[in-house]
Amino acid sequence: MAGSEEPLVRLVGVTKIYQRGEVQVPALRGVDLEVTAGEMAALMGPSGAGKSTLMNLIGCLDRPSSGAYLLGGRDVARLSRDELAAIRLREIGFVFQGFNLLPRTSALENVELPLLYAGLRARERRTRALAALERVGLAGREHHTPAQLSGGQQQRVAIARALVNGPRLLLADEPTGNLDSRTALEVMALLQALNREGLTVMVVTHEPDVAAYARRRIVVRDGRVRRDEPILPRCAAADLSAWRDPDSDLTGDLPCG
Repeated sequence: MAGSEEPLVRLVGVTKIYQRGEVQVPALRGVDLEVTAGEMAALMGPSGAGKSTLMNLIGCLDRPSSGAYLLGGRDVARLSRDELAAIRLREIGFVFQGFNLLPRTSALENVELPLLYAGLRARERRTRALAALERVGLAGREHHTPAQLSGGQQQRVAIARALVNGPRLLLADEPTGNLDSRTALEVMALLQALNREGLTVMVVTHEPDVAAYARRRIVVRDGRVRRDEPILPRCAAADLSAWRDPDSDLTGDLPCG
C-alpha cells in the first residue's frame, strides 16, 4: 500500500536468523513490506510465525541479518547504537500487552520517563505528561499508581507514555491481550482516534476481532508475508456505544473517520 511519497517503513528482502548453539534458526525469510505514514495496520500470524521478530526490527530493537530496512528513508543498518536509541526515544512509541509500568511510580511519573531520558526540564516534562494523560482520558488520575488503576487505565498510561515524545510511529504488541472485551474496545477506539489524527499505528495481534479495527491486514507465516490487503475497518467507538447501549442504532460495521 505504498503511495507516491517515500514510505515511512520499508523493508526489502529482510531476513533474520538466530543462532541456537550450532543450529541456525530462520525467523524471517525475505520480507518485503512498505507502510505509508498515516496507515493503521494489523500484523497477524500464529505463534512462531515471525511477527514479533518483524515488529522488533521495525521498532529498531534489533537489526536484520540481511536485506534493508529504511525508516523514513534512512537505512537503519547504517545507524549507530546511539542513533538507534534516539530513534526509539523520539520517533517510535511502544505499547505492550503487559503495560510495562513502574509499579511504585505514579501515572504522571511513568509518562514523564521518556522525557527524563530525553533531558527535558522538570516543568516541561510535567506539562507534556499531563497533556498526554489528558489526551488518553486520564486527567485527574496523574497521581495514581498502577495498583490504583484498572487494566484499561494502565494501558492508557502506557499509551500516553508512548505518545509523550510525539512519535511518528506507534507499535502496539498485543495491546488488548490482558483486557476484557469492553476495555479492549476502549483501547482500540483510542488507537483509531490517534490514527485519524495522523499517527501511523501498527498493531501486532493474533486476534481477528482486534485486527478488524485496522485499515490493513498483514499476515505473516513461516517468516514470510503471506497476505497483505486493505480492509474496511470496524469502528471501535460505535462498537463501544453499542456495548453500553444494546438498543443503539450505531453499528461497528460503519467505517470510522
